[in-house]
Amino acid sequence: MGERFPSLSLLTLLVVTFVVSLSFFNVAMATSVDTTAQHQHQHTSGYACPMHPQQTGEEGERCPICNMYLEPIEQETQAQTKYVCPMHPQIVSDSEGTCPICGMNLEKVEVGGASQTIEIEVAGGMQQALGMRTQTVEKGTLWRYVKTLGTVQYDQDSIFHLHARATGWIEKMAINNVGQSVKKGDFMFELYSPELVSAQDDFLQALDYSSSSDRMSAELLRKARLRLELLGISEKTIKQIEASKQSLYRVPFYAPQDGYVSDLSVRDGMYIQPGDTLFELVNLSHVWVIADVFENEQSWLEQGRPADVTAAAQGLFGLEGSIDYIYPELDPVTRAMQVRIRLANPDKKLRPGTLVDVELYGGPKRDLLIIPMEALIQTGRENRVVVQLSDTTFSSVTVKLGIMVKGQAEVLDGLQAGDNVVVSGQFLIDSEASIQGSLQRLSQPSPDGSHHDHSHH
Repeated sequence: MGERFPSLSLLTLLVVTFVVSLSFFNVAMATSVDTTAQHQHQHTSGYACPMHPQQTGEEGERCPICNMYLEPIEQETQAQTKYVCPMHPQIVSDSEGTCPICGMNLEKVEVGGASQTIEIEVAGGMQQALGMRTQTVEKGTLWRYVKTLGTVQYDQDSIFHLHARATGWIEKMAINNVGQSVKKGDFMFELYSPELVSAQDDFLQALDYSSSSDRMSAELLRKARLRLELLGISEKTIKQIEASKQSLYRVPFYAPQDGYVSDLSVRDGMYIQPGDTLFELVNLSHVWVIADVFENEQSWLEQGRPADVTAAAQGLFGLEGSIDYIYPELDPVTRAMQVRIRLANPDKKLRPGTLVDVELYGGPKRDLLIIPMEALIQTGRENRVVVQLSDTTFSSVTVKLGIMVKGQAEVLDGLQAGDNVVVSGQFLIDSEASIQGSLQRLSQPSPDGSHHDHSHH
């Protein structure tokens, strides 16, 4: 009455786990000799001539035909029989018995001999239970591709610096702060400058002389007009002076382009002289995106290659552009190279300093063996895939990879077109293959000729 029994669900779980593990391990014991692999562990049995193998003898003797020294005859090591616990594969014995941990009978395993390809047998029902799916290895084209980060910057070609060209005093400033938006032709300030007044007077005088047909008068008028232009007076203001026949003591200045004020160096009433920077205007109709590219990705990037830019925070996705310029120097710390992408920015949503995602595309690589990334088992030291050899037979294979692009990987070695690779449920099969590989290594002789022995009697 005092005894307590495990619940039915717990017993069921233990039984299912035991049966699945036992059946999976039992069917996984089948190994086949790889007929193409010739890397056998070898031992010596007599000596023979390497050129005339029918001539045999003892160590140190020579061939009577070619006088070459006889060399050892190498023979394959015979396969060995081991007994392993299906639940605890670290328990290995040279003879039949039971596992000291769980009491199960040890299973017979043939290991050693020629190098072996581990084959795992998985019945159809077990494949369904594991949710296994396969995909055929095919040849195709992958576009070289880099996903990186970039920063939005001003288009340096759209920055306008307004400098003083005459001495004078700033009056009636309409630009009051950095960041203020202006349109081309907007009034900015007036400048009182005796130098500008004198230049206007000369222009009006030349204008009076030009009424005659004298060629010299026409040339004088042209030079007087050019002088006003070089002093920074706009065409609009020159026409106003010409029409009114009067000089302006306070000359108005207007915005030369659309944009916003990124630098403001003067205030109302300040005295200026030639060379002083008054304003800096930036047009955001186009911007630059500067992106970093690592050293191993630089060889296939070139100007004109397409690029996509995404600024998720601004709700901008897949903005199309191209590589406008590749900077010649590498960052000495990160070893990264910078590339520049020029983008249209009609809505002005991309602002300098914004962090964006950048996708750069190189040229295509054609006729590649391609597998999905989900088929890969990446350990950090190597990459493996599970290959389906028949309806119920599978093997774990090491592969060498090339480029990896958007969920697909190029296979350089280890597979061929037409192979079926497992893309779902492959991890248990790979684990089983790893266990059997460990059993093979247990049977291999150590360099001193001895075998590893983990027998439990």
